[in-house]
Amino acid sequence: MWLRTGMLVAGAAALVWGEWLNRRWSRTLVRDGEGGTEAVVVLGYRNPQPAANLINRWRVRAGIRSVSAGKGSGARVIFSGGAARGHVAEARLMADYATSVLGFGGTVILEDQSMSTWENITNVIPLLEDADRIKIVSQPAHALKARAYLRRLRPDLAGKLVRADDYRPGEWTLAKPLLALHGLWTLRGLEPGERKLSRARPRRSQ
Repeated sequence: MWLRTGMLVAGAAALVWGEWLNRRWSRTLVRDGEGGTEAVVVLGYRNPQPAANLINRWRVRAGIRSVSAGKGSGARVIFSGGAARGHVAEARLMADYATSVLGFGGTVILEDQSMSTWENITNVIPLLEDADRIKIVSQPAHALKARAYLRRLRPDLAGKLVRADDYRPGEWTLAKPLLALHGLWTLRGLEPGERKLSRARPRRSQ
């Protein structure tokens, strides 16, 4: 009985830890954005199949729901990813899923050459120059890594980073402890300042 109770407590603690860590990552290196132009960057995941896989389908849904309410017609969604594991670029597979399956009718841009997270960010920078708000969508740890790369490459653009809707309580709950463990490994190269929880800027009065 005690063993069973201990296992249940340990399991519950792991779930809480996974939720907490993923939530924290989703709020790191972001600020309150202002202005009317929004760019949502959705990072691809290796996809050898001829259609978007489970992870890429979720990232597309998270990207579309990250478009600010009331600004769907003015926002642009940038799908980023080359043909790292298959014959069709991840960006193309995600865009096809967004438009053909989900019926997304907003502006879509493809960046289909990247083979790594660093290349994702390097290659989308020209597409972000005029954005007032930038959102990067992926699993929270991966998105944080990408935001840190943008901060290294273009601090001026990194100052426009705002939260995407790629973390929701209760979503992927059972997988979040594993995602947290993988995330810790993914983020091992970040500097201490890139791991700090963001403090939102106060909004200016209108």
